[in-house]
Amino acid sequence: MKYVTSSVCGIKVSAISLGTWYLPRSGERDEYGIYKIDVDETKRVFKLAYDVGINFIDTANRYHGAVSPVPLTHVGYAERLIGRIIYELGLEREFFVIATKVAGEMASWPNASGLSRKHIMWQIRESLKRLQMEYVDVYYAHRFDPEVPKRETLSTFNDLVRFGYIRYVGVSNISAHDLVEYQMIANMCGYEPVSFLQYKYNWLERDIEKDIIPIARKFGMVLTVYSPLAQGLLTGKYVDTLKKQWIVPSMSRGEISDGVRKMFTDENLKKLHLFMEFAKSMNVSPTQLAIAWILHKSVHLEVPIVPIVSVSNAKQLEEIVSSLDVKLGSDDLEYLDGVAIENV
Repeated sequence: MKYVTSSVCGIKVSAISLGTWYLPRSGERDEYGIYKIDVDETKRVFKLAYDVGINFIDTANRYHGAVSPVPLTHVGYAERLIGRIIYELGLEREFFVIATKVAGEMASWPNASGLSRKHIMWQIRESLKRLQMEYVDVYYAHRFDPEVPKRETLSTFNDLVRFGYIRYVGVSNISAHDLVEYQMIANMCGYEPVSFLQYKYNWLERDIEKDIIPIARKFGMVLTVYSPLAQGLLTGKYVDTLKKQWIVPSMSRGEISDGVRKMFTDENLKKLHLFMEFAKSMNVSPTQLAIAWILHKSVHLEVPIVPIVSVSNAKQLEEIVSSLDVKLGSDDLEYLDGVAIENV
C-alpha cells in the first residue's frame, strides 16, 4: 500500500480510502423495507483492507450503508457497524485513520442539524459512542451551513482538537469562496487549519478541477474524493455491451439511488463505451482504470487525491487495490481527458 500526506499536516493516509456510504447487502429487508447489511461480508472487507494496509476509513453520522437518502430511523448505523467490526475482529485502533462527518439532520427537533456549536458538540459525542472510540482522526463539516457564522463553526472544531475528540479538521461539498474564507478565518484566529477536503470527482464528473483542486494545492490540503467510480458507472456493470444500452443489475446501487439512474444519458453511454474499450486495450478492468486515473491525476495536478471506494464484497476491494499497479503515461491521460471532456 502507498501512503500520502500533505504540507499542512503530518498524518499518513492510504492512497485508497474505504468508504461506508454503501456496504455489502444481505438481500433481506428490515421492517421498514430497507436492505439489511451483510455483516459477515463487511467483516471480510474490513479484514482485507487491514491486511493490505488500507488505514483510511470514511463514514458519516448519517450513513446507513444500504439506503439513500437515509431516513432518521436508520442514521448512525454505519458508525455503529465500524466500531463493532473493529472490536470483534480485534483490529488495532491506532492503525486506522477514521473520518466521520457532521451537519446532516439527526433528529426532528430544532438544532438537530447544521454546524452550530450546540449541534457539533452533541454529535461528536454521539459519533464517538457509536464508533466505540475516544476520538476520530478527521472530522468533516459535511456541508455548508449559511445560518451559522463561519467563526462559530471553526472555533468549535478547534475546541474539539483541544479537547482530544478529533485530530484534524475537514470540510466537504462547499463552494470555493466559502472554503477560502474558512481557511482565512482559521489563519487569522489561530485556529486549526482545514487539512482535509471531500468532494465528488471521477473521470466523468470533474467540476472541482476548476477551483477546488487549485485551492487544495495552494493550502496543502489532502483531497478525498467520493464517487470515484461515478456511483458504479465506471465499472461497466450498468451497460449491456451487446445491446449498447443501460441496465440495472439486481442488488446494485442503481436499485437504491436515483442519482445513479440520472446519469444514464446517451452521452455518458458513448463515453463509457470508449472508456471500456481503452481499459480492454490495456488488459485492465474499467474499475482499475478509473481508480488508476485518479491516482495519476493526483501526481499530475500535484495534489494528494485519495479515492474513497465502497464495495459489495471483498473480491471487489481486491480488484480496486490492484489499481495501484496500473501505469498510465501522459499520452494515455491525454486521450482519456479528451474523451471525457469533449462531446462524443
